[in-house]
Parts: sequence; structure tokens; C-alpha cells
Amino acid sequence: MRQPVNFAMLSVTLADVRAAAARLAGAIEHTPFVHSRTLSRLTGAEVFLKFENLQFTASFKERGALNKLLSLTPEERKRGVIAMSAGNHAQAVAYHASRLGIPALIVMPKGSPNTKIRNTQVHGAKVVLEGENLFEAGKHARALAARDNLVFVHPYEDPLIIAGQGTVGLEMLEAVSDLDVLVVPVGGGGLISGIAVAAKTLKPTLRVFGVETRNYPSMHQRLNNLPVECGGDTIAEGIAVKDVGNTAFAIIRQLVDEVLVVKEETIERAVAALIEIEKTVAEGAGAAALAALLEEPARFAGKRVGLPISGGNIDSRVLASVLMRGLVRDSRLVRLRVTMPDVSGSLAKVAALIAEGGGNIVEVQHQRVFGAASVKSPEVEFLVETRDRDHTQTLIALIEKAGVRVLVF
Repeated sequence: MRQPVNFAMLSVTLADVRAAAARLAGAIEHTPFVHSRTLSRLTGAEVFLKFENLQFTASFKERGALNKLLSLTPEERKRGVIAMSAGNHAQAVAYHASRLGIPALIVMPKGSPNTKIRNTQVHGAKVVLEGENLFEAGKHARALAARDNLVFVHPYEDPLIIAGQGTVGLEMLEAVSDLDVLVVPVGGGGLISGIAVAAKTLKPTLRVFGVETRNYPSMHQRLNNLPVECGGDTIAEGIAVKDVGNTAFAIIRQLVDEVLVVKEETIERAVAALIEIEKTVAEGAGAAALAALLEEPARFAGKRVGLPISGGNIDSRVLASVLMRGLVRDSRLVRLRVTMPDVSGSLAKVAALIAEGGGNIVEVQHQRVFGAASVKSPEVEFLVETRDRDHTQTLIALIEKAGVRVLVF
């Protein structure tokens, strides 16, 4: 059984978070925290969303970065700062360093999304691409910091960073004091540790859950004394962290109830749901908290749940793919392979049946050479938009009733 927490002995306290909030006032957005009726009906919980994707650089990272930068001495500001980041911390440091007149150098992994690299450069920082992951980028950044006498601004392993991120939780509880649960994405642990300090100090009965992607469950593994095994591609590159912060870990071990692990597919569903339902853009990491509710609705049913949409910096090409894959997953975009006699009017007949059933033909491919059926019975592939899975089945039944063979693939 977990022992009672002595909040005063934590490396970051509520006083630190409140001091950060006072320091940041007027320099960052006090983002909306609103109830989502549709997501509440969808998940069975009462869902409240904190729109951190509405910060100027589209993520919560501005809070910690600015809190750290404001703590620097004039001599440290003159020397300049360096950071390693997969994108959001990079943009936050670049933007606020530029505002404060501080030279900034950012080391990003080679596979960082183009939109995050470009935006970091636009905000005035010099970008160096080094390493295949955040760990390798961090090693290079530390070497450059030592060589050039730069101030290292870590994305999560710093009490000032954690205190700044904790202002998210402070604002959530100030806006909606009767929350039962907070669900927070976990990368290095800076956001959830800061939020947990603020939330659990103010309301000790409140439960805090973290969320990681299945390919990078490092915090979950450490908390459960498992070997840390991470790797592979993920849509949630913002939380694709193998080496979690020790400072954050010490707080999380005492204050966070559990760290959940969700599937990549569920994170994609969450990104699509936030666009379709809330009309807001979330990156994979930013949608991870909602993914936990979609994947484990029974755990949160009937609870008042706060979720930060932690970031919105997603590559437009990736976003387009996620939305299209969502349509396919929900059977709202289907490929129908129809085998028909090679006679005049056959194609028009099937097209008319699809129209009669309420389907929208997006694309048609007439296959004569590579088809598996008889040369006298060419195959035609229709890419069709439907309302949902039931509508798709109704449409297929209508086509088959007319004596036409159809296969969904």
C-alpha cells in the first residue's frame, strides 16, 4: 500500500507551480478547459478538454521552457541556450528565447517531423539534426553545451520545467474543481509530474493516470520494475521517450496512480475523433489521453475526467493519412471489387445500384488484364464513401440482390 505523501519533501511543490504561474502570466495562453458533450456520450465519462494545442507554438511545452528561461541570469542569457527535442520543446525554447533575446541552438533527431523542424527555424533558433532518437540527440546536445559553454534546457529533467508544466493542472482544477480523474500523456514525465503535484496537493482524492504508446512504454515499465524495451515507429513521437527523467519519475512513483499503455490504432482514432467532433487538431501525443478513454471506457465510466490536448503539431501528410485510415477503419470508405459480364451497360448498372443505395463513388478502376475472374467477366473496383458500417452492408446486399458478385477488400 502506498504511504502518505509528504508534499513538502517533493522536488517540486505546489508553491513552485504557483510561482511559475505568476511568472508566466500574460506571456502564455490561459487555454480553454471545456466540457465535451459528444466525447462524453462516446466514452461514458464526463470529459473535459484542456486545449494546450492553442498555445502560440501549439503545445504545453511553452510553460516549462519559459519558466526556465526566465530563471537565467544576465550572464547565462548572453551565453545562449541549447536543447534537444523531437519538436515541441524545440519550438517553445526557440520562440521564447527569441522573444527574450537569448541565442538558441536546438538538436533534433533526424526523423523529426518536417513541420516541427521548419517551425523551430521560423522561431529563430539554429537547428542541428543529429541521432536516430531523442537519447542520441541529447548526447550530442550535451557535448555541444560543454564545448560552447551553453545553458542546457532539458525538456523534462528540471524542476523549473516541471513546475512550469504543472500550471496546466493548476488551471484545470481552478476551472473545474470537482474532477475525479486526470489522464495525461507521458513522454519524459515532465507534464504529468507537474500536473500531479498541483492536482494531488489541491485534491488528494483525485486520481491521475498517465498514458504511453505501446511502442514506448518506458515509464510503465520502470514503475512495474520491468526491463525498458522501446522502439519502432509511432504517430506519437512527442512521447516516444526511452529514458524518462529521474526527477519526474520520483514524483510519478509517489503521486500517479497508474500509467496505461495504448495501441497506435487507438491514438489514430483519437486524433480523428478530435478533428471530427471538436474541430481541433491534435498530434499523436496530444491525443493519447483521449485514446486511453477510447481503449478502456469501463475504467473511466461515470467519472469526471480532465484531459490535456497537449499539442497540435502534426505533419499535414500524416494527418491526412490518419483521417483516411479512420474512414476505412469505420467502413465509411470501402473498396468493392465487382465481377460483371463484359456487356454494354454493366458498369452503368452497378454505378446506378451504388447511387440507389446512397453510396458515393470516389474512384473507379476497370481491371481486364490482372483480374482473377474469366476474361469474359472483367473486374471493376469501386472506392465508395458510405455513412457507416451498417450502411456499407446494406449497400452490398443491394448490389448482390441484383445478381452482381461483390467482394469487400
